[in-house]
Amino acid sequence: MKIKLTFALLCLGYLGYAQNKLESYIQTGLKNNEVIRQHNFDINKSMYALKEAQALFYPTVSLNANYTKADGGRTIDIPIGDMLNPVYNTLNQITNSNAFPILENQSVLINPDNFYDAKIHTTMPLLNFEIIYNKRIKTQQTTLQKIELEIYQRELVKEIKIAYYKYLQSVEGIKIYEDALALVKENQRVNQALFRNEKINRTAVLRSDNEVIRIQANLETAQQTSNNARSYFNFLLNQKLDTAIETDENEAAPIEVFSENTQNREELQKLMQAKEINENVSKLTNSYWLPKVNGFADFGIQDFDFEVDKQSRYYFAGVGLEWNIFSGNKNKYKLKQVEEDQKKISSQTDNVKQQLLLQFQVSQNNLKSALEQFYADKNQKQSAKKYNDDITKLYKEGQAIYIELLDAQNQWVNAQLNTNISLYNSWIAFAELERANATFTFN
Repeated sequence: MKIKLTFALLCLGYLGYAQNKLESYIQTGLKNNEVIRQHNFDINKSMYALKEAQALFYPTVSLNANYTKADGGRTIDIPIGDMLNPVYNTLNQITNSNAFPILENQSVLINPDNFYDAKIHTTMPLLNFEIIYNKRIKTQQTTLQKIELEIYQRELVKEIKIAYYKYLQSVEGIKIYEDALALVKENQRVNQALFRNEKINRTAVLRSDNEVIRIQANLETAQQTSNNARSYFNFLLNQKLDTAIETDENEAAPIEVFSENTQNREELQKLMQAKEINENVSKLTNSYWLPKVNGFADFGIQDFDFEVDKQSRYYFAGVGLEWNIFSGNKNKYKLKQVEEDQKKISSQTDNVKQQLLLQFQVSQNNLKSALEQFYADKNQKQSAKKYNDDITKLYKEGQAIYIELLDAQNQWVNAQLNTNISLYNSWIAFAELERANATFTFN
């Protein structure tokens, strides 16, 4: 048990060193990815929307001015002559003078003529629950945008890791085929020499020629597969598709050390945030029944003929109250819609919890299966190598025929390929489980 633990710790130390380049690539991908940049734009937009909501609490100040020129239209008739002239006549007779003049009736235009009014108009909400809940909703929407960014980042990390492992898988496949090609070419040379010395018949030569052609074709396919894997990996990093990729040799399989952590997945956090937003939308809808109180104040000057004096200055201030009494049940039905959304979010949350748990269990089982396959292929690889060495020795001694040698070599090559595939399939399953458990830590 102690030996196994020591070996596991050594593997983890080696893997930590080997994963440095991959971690560097992950940071490059997170930094350069265009979709992440677009998410950041959305977050910035949400932040500005939040600041806009906060600004609604502050007073609004504006400069208003107008000038009117009028003639005609409605008037106000003032019978000042009819009221005062009899009195003035009596006074003139008593005083035996003309000290009191004769007055004419007046007709004043309702529309002011040659009149100006300039003022500083200030308004401020004193009590308004709509802007209170609006600010809360904007704050939660900003948090929601950040959660969506984290979800995409985790998915991108998984894709980068899988693409990296597939590229390593293809590179190792090329090496295996290159070694196999060197081996069959040596067989071809030996068989041609034996044929010239009449030690074997032409069948062995033809078979060795065909093996060279077959391995060359497989090598070409492996090279194209590697080129495609490199292009896709560079695409995820948002760099030139033909950029060289630095790799570390990795012959160790991952060690399964995960415990279930799906309750902390960002997908659930997103739904919880949506639930809180919906609750505030419900409160916002209910705030229709609450009063709104606003204050206002005007400071300005007004007069005729652009005159300015002490009488021209004025102020006008007050408080306004708005309280909705009836709206035809419009808000009642709007609230019903919000309640249905809340039920939908609750149902989605329960469903997503089960989906995430299922994803974790499937990923965990896939990793276990991949590791079992790797260890089986690794043992098969060791057996195939020993068998190939033995048959090669017998063939050189003339105690085995070429078909036996060819079968041993094919088993050896296939065992190497299968081990390589199962090794990186286990790392791919490891990346899938890491994503399902949301255990990758961002800097």
